[in-house]
Amino acid sequence: MQWFELGPFTVFDVETTGMSPVNDRIVQIAAVRIDKDGIISRWSSFINPGRSIPAGVVAVHHITDEIVANAPFFARAGREFIEFAKNSTLVAHNARFDLGFLQESLNRTGLPLWKGKTLDTLRLIKTTHPHLPSYKLQSLRAIFQLDSNDSMQAHRADADVEWTLQILEIALKSAMR
Repeated sequence: MQWFELGPFTVFDVETTGMSPVNDRIVQIAAVRIDKDGIISRWSSFINPGRSIPAGVVAVHHITDEIVANAPFFARAGREFIEFAKNSTLVAHNARFDLGFLQESLNRTGLPLWKGKTLDTLRLIKTTHPHLPSYKLQSLRAIFQLDSNDSMQAHRADADVEWTLQILEIALKSAMR
Protein backbone atom coordinates (compact mmCIF):
# COMPACT_ATOMS: atom_id res chain seq x y z
CA MET A 1 0.00 0.00 0.00
CA GLN A 2 1.20 3.50 -0.88
CA TRP A 3 1.04 6.24 1.79
CA PHE A 4 -1.25 8.46 -0.32
CA GLU A 5 -3.86 5.70 -0.49
CA LEU A 6 -4.68 6.73 3.10
CA GLY A 7 -5.95 10.03 1.65
CA PRO A 8 -7.06 12.02 -0.14
CA PHE A 9 -5.04 14.73 1.60
CA THR A 10 -4.99 18.49 1.06
CA VAL A 11 -1.85 20.00 2.54
CA PHE A 12 -2.30 23.72 3.12
CA ASP A 13 -0.49 26.71 4.56
CA VAL A 14 -1.41 30.32 5.22
CA GLU A 15 0.61 33.48 5.50
CA THR A 16 -0.95 36.25 7.58
CA THR A 17 -0.72 39.84 8.79
CA GLY A 18 0.14 38.61 12.31
CA MET A 19 -0.36 35.85 14.85
CA SER A 20 -3.99 36.35 15.96
CA PRO A 21 -6.75 34.66 13.93
CA VAL A 22 -9.25 37.13 15.41
CA ASN A 23 -7.30 40.35 14.86
CA ASP A 24 -5.13 39.48 11.85
CA ARG A 25 -5.93 38.36 8.31
CA ILE A 26 -4.72 35.81 5.76
CA VAL A 27 -2.63 37.26 2.89
CA GLN A 28 -1.79 33.99 1.11
CA ILE A 29 -3.19 30.48 1.14
CA ALA A 30 -1.73 27.58 -0.81
CA ALA A 31 -2.64 23.92 -1.07
CA VAL A 32 -1.41 20.70 -2.62
CA ARG A 33 -3.94 17.90 -2.92
CA ILE A 34 -2.89 14.31 -3.37
CA ASP A 35 -5.68 11.90 -4.19
CA LYS A 36 -5.75 8.18 -3.37
CA ASP A 37 -4.47 7.40 -6.88
CA GLY A 38 -1.39 9.60 -6.33
CA ILE A 39 -2.55 12.41 -8.64
CA ILE A 40 -1.35 15.77 -7.31
CA SER A 41 -3.07 19.10 -7.93
CA ARG A 42 -2.13 22.56 -6.67
CA TRP A 43 -4.05 25.72 -5.79
CA SER A 44 -2.90 29.01 -4.32
CA SER A 45 -3.97 32.60 -4.03
CA PHE A 46 -2.76 35.83 -2.56
CA ILE A 47 -5.55 37.45 -0.56
CA ASN A 48 -6.28 41.12 -0.05
CA PRO A 49 -6.53 41.47 3.74
CA GLY A 50 -8.31 44.82 3.51
CA ARG A 51 -5.61 46.38 5.65
CA SER A 52 -1.93 47.12 5.48
CA ILE A 53 0.61 44.38 6.26
CA PRO A 54 2.95 45.33 9.13
CA ALA A 55 6.62 45.80 8.15
CA GLY A 56 7.80 43.19 10.68
CA VAL A 57 5.56 40.58 9.06
CA VAL A 58 6.62 41.59 5.54
CA ALA A 59 10.22 40.96 6.67
CA VAL A 60 9.26 37.32 7.37
CA HIS A 61 7.19 36.33 4.31
CA HIS A 62 8.03 39.18 1.91
CA ILE A 63 4.38 39.64 0.93
CA THR A 64 3.75 43.35 0.54
CA ASP A 65 0.66 45.53 0.27
CA GLU A 66 1.48 45.93 -3.43
CA ILE A 67 1.45 42.15 -4.00
CA VAL A 68 -2.02 41.75 -2.48
CA ALA A 69 -3.57 45.03 -3.68
CA ASN A 70 -5.43 43.41 -6.61
CA ALA A 71 -5.83 39.96 -5.05
CA PRO A 72 -9.30 38.64 -4.20
CA PHE A 73 -10.72 39.09 -0.71
CA PHE A 74 -10.99 36.00 1.51
CA ALA A 75 -14.68 35.38 0.75
CA ARG A 76 -13.83 34.39 -2.85
CA ALA A 77 -10.49 32.69 -2.17
CA GLY A 78 -11.92 30.83 0.84
CA ARG A 79 -14.80 29.47 -1.23
CA GLU A 80 -12.35 28.27 -3.91
CA PHE A 81 -10.08 26.69 -1.30
CA ILE A 82 -12.91 24.78 0.39
CA GLU A 83 -14.09 23.50 -2.99
CA PHE A 84 -10.51 22.38 -3.79
CA ALA A 85 -10.13 20.58 -0.43
CA LYS A 86 -13.58 18.99 -0.15
CA ASN A 87 -13.77 15.29 0.68
CA SER A 88 -10.13 15.20 1.79
CA THR A 89 -8.20 15.39 5.05
CA LEU A 90 -6.73 18.85 5.63
CA VAL A 91 -3.05 18.67 6.58
CA ALA A 92 -0.85 21.45 7.96
CA HIS A 93 2.40 21.77 9.90
CA ASN A 94 1.36 23.14 13.29
CA ALA A 95 -2.25 22.82 12.16
CA ARG A 96 -3.67 24.76 15.11
CA PHE A 97 -2.27 27.99 13.61
CA ASP A 98 -3.38 27.47 10.00
CA LEU A 99 -6.72 25.89 10.89
CA GLY A 100 -7.41 28.65 13.43
CA PHE A 101 -6.96 31.29 10.74
CA LEU A 102 -8.97 29.29 8.21
CA GLN A 103 -11.92 28.72 10.54
CA GLU A 104 -11.95 32.31 11.81
CA SER A 105 -11.81 33.66 8.24
CA LEU A 106 -14.56 31.31 7.05
CA ASN A 107 -16.74 32.33 10.00
CA ARG A 108 -16.05 36.06 9.52
CA THR A 109 -17.09 35.91 5.85
CA GLY A 110 -20.17 33.77 6.46
CA LEU A 111 -18.78 30.66 4.77
CA PRO A 112 -19.35 27.20 6.30
CA LEU A 113 -16.63 26.08 8.71
CA TRP A 114 -14.37 23.15 7.82
CA LYS A 115 -15.94 20.09 9.40
CA GLY A 116 -13.78 17.46 7.73
CA LYS A 117 -10.79 15.57 9.10
CA THR A 118 -7.52 17.32 9.87
CA LEU A 119 -3.98 16.07 10.42
CA ASP A 120 -1.02 17.91 11.93
CA THR A 121 2.37 16.94 10.47
CA LEU A 122 4.09 18.51 13.49
CA ARG A 123 2.42 16.02 15.85
CA LEU A 124 2.79 13.19 13.33
CA ILE A 125 6.53 13.67 12.74
CA LYS A 126 7.14 13.98 16.50
CA THR A 127 5.46 10.57 16.88
CA THR A 128 7.27 8.83 14.03
CA HIS A 129 10.64 10.55 14.55
CA PRO A 130 11.08 11.30 18.26
CA HIS A 131 14.30 12.94 19.47
CA LEU A 132 14.92 15.25 16.50
CA PRO A 133 16.69 18.47 17.56
CA SER A 134 13.87 20.67 16.17
CA TYR A 135 10.47 20.22 14.56
CA LYS A 136 10.22 23.63 12.89
CA LEU A 137 9.49 23.24 9.20
CA GLN A 138 12.76 24.93 8.20
CA SER A 139 14.73 22.63 10.54
CA LEU A 140 12.99 19.55 9.11
CA ARG A 141 13.89 20.80 5.62
CA ALA A 142 17.56 20.58 6.59
CA ILE A 143 17.31 17.34 8.61
CA PHE A 144 15.51 15.44 5.82
CA GLN A 145 17.18 17.35 2.95
CA LEU A 146 13.80 18.12 1.41
CA ASP A 147 13.49 18.88 -2.28
CA SER A 148 13.78 22.53 -3.12
CA ASN A 149 14.41 24.76 -6.07
CA ASP A 150 15.66 28.31 -6.37
CA SER A 151 12.16 29.77 -6.68
CA MET A 152 10.97 28.21 -3.40
CA GLN A 153 11.05 30.83 -0.67
CA ALA A 154 10.68 29.87 3.01
CA HIS A 155 7.67 31.38 4.77
CA ARG A 156 5.72 31.58 1.55
CA ALA A 157 2.64 29.37 1.58
CA ASP A 158 3.30 27.79 -1.82
CA ALA A 159 6.80 26.65 -0.80
CA ASP A 160 5.84 25.62 2.74
CA VAL A 161 3.07 23.30 1.48
CA GLU A 162 5.53 21.47 -0.77
CA TRP A 163 7.84 20.81 2.20
CA THR A 164 4.90 19.87 4.43
CA LEU A 165 3.76 17.35 1.79
CA GLN A 166 7.24 15.78 1.89
CA ILE A 167 7.11 15.64 5.72
CA LEU A 168 3.68 13.98 5.50
CA GLU A 169 5.11 11.36 3.13
CA ILE A 170 8.14 10.69 5.37
CA ALA A 171 5.97 10.37 8.50
CA LEU A 172 3.29 8.18 6.94
CA LYS A 173 5.82 5.85 5.28
CA SER A 174 7.51 5.49 8.66
CA ALA A 175 4.19 4.84 10.42
CA MET A 176 3.24 2.20 7.84
CA ARG A 177 6.43 0.15 8.41
